Amino acid sequence: MSELAIICVDDEVIILDSLKEQLRRKFGDRFIYEIAESAEEAWEVIKELHEDNIKIIAIVSDWLMPGTKGDEFLIEIHERFPNIVKVMLTGQADEDGIAKAKGKADLHACIHKPWTEAELTQIIATALPT
Repeated sequence: MSELAIICVDDEVIILDSLKEQLRRKFGDRFIYEIAESAEEAWEVIKELHEDNIKIIAIVSDWLMPGTKGDEFLIEIHERFPNIVKVMLTGQADEDGIAKAKGKADLHACIHKPWTEAELTQIIATALPT
């Protein structure tokens, strides 16, 4: 089993299922793919992965979610885990939210919904260790 993980965070299960399926189709068993329906749930997943000594290499997070918005979540991630690659997925983020994440969370990329599988996997591939 892989010792590296990618986490996808979105409040829509159909989006999470699509992301996970597309990433798995491209990268196979190279990574563990985890999903969370909120920033709060993502923190639980992160804690479990760390307890299992699994390194998180990337987080793909929606911007507009109940509770914590994606830019705020990714900034918190960056403060605690600066080496994790952060990607925002959004259909509704304003430019201020994207700029905030770029400036304060070292945002790797912003993908706009609807995205293509090629766009998603290319962005993730460019961010991964070789």
